[in-house]
Amino acid sequence: MFEWPDPFVWRAFFAAVGLAVVAAPLGCIVVWRRMSYVGETLSQAGLLGVALGLAASVDLTLAVILAAIVAAAVLTLLQRQTVVPLDSALGLMHHATLALGIAAISLVKGPGIDLMSYLFGDVFAVTRADLIWVYAGGAVVLGIMLYLWKPLVRLSLHEELATAEGINPKLPRAAFDLLLAVVIAVAMKIVGVLLVMAFLVVPAVAARPLSTTPERMALLAAGMAILGVILGLWLSLSSDVPGGPSIVIALCTIAAISLLAGSRRGR
Repeated sequence: MFEWPDPFVWRAFFAAVGLAVVAAPLGCIVVWRRMSYVGETLSQAGLLGVALGLAASVDLTLAVILAAIVAAAVLTLLQRQTVVPLDSALGLMHHATLALGIAAISLVKGPGIDLMSYLFGDVFAVTRADLIWVYAGGAVVLGIMLYLWKPLVRLSLHEELATAEGINPKLPRAAFDLLLAVVIAVAMKIVGVLLVMAFLVVPAVAARPLSTTPERMALLAAGMAILGVILGLWLSLSSDVPGGPSIVIALCTIAAISLLAGSRRGR
């Protein structure tokens, strides 16, 4: 007989699906702009937000969002400096934020705080408040992405041509970086700091070989991400594997199949 899943399973499902839909178009831009390293840096900066939230006894999601936004502003400044190459500056910030975040959490955390849940996520610990963050915040993010979609796509695929046609790259780039910071901060609760970029990038990579237009790629990425969520949650519940890593394993499997199919089509 079919057994209706427990409420915590439904919360995990709806949170992960909502995040999958919101993350899909952002992941496509990340792949086109080759900025996965930037996203990793933003996600690891979120650990400092966790430490700040614990120390100040404020909502952790809000604290992580604020920390990620500050990190995005710092990254914007780093892109303007010419002292060292951007990838070197990102490498410095990438490792510094991770080390500082872990150290800060270890100093301020209480006995009920599990550092591993922030590093790898705990999708089954999602609350109703987290669902509000995902869906209310996600609606705002999708609305802004819809408004900025065409200039972002044109800048990502051919920046010089888009600039020559009159598109100012500063506003779309800055807005996208802020949106990426917000989505990463919310996604940390589900898949954790170390896996959050996989949730953004892997569906986009999976959709790319099967897409002929940017819009098709975004829709396919969302569909594949939802499929990965379903398969990942099933894997977690059936084998007692943590939810976040299970979802990423499912997404990577889908991506491998897609890339194999794409390579055979190209022959």
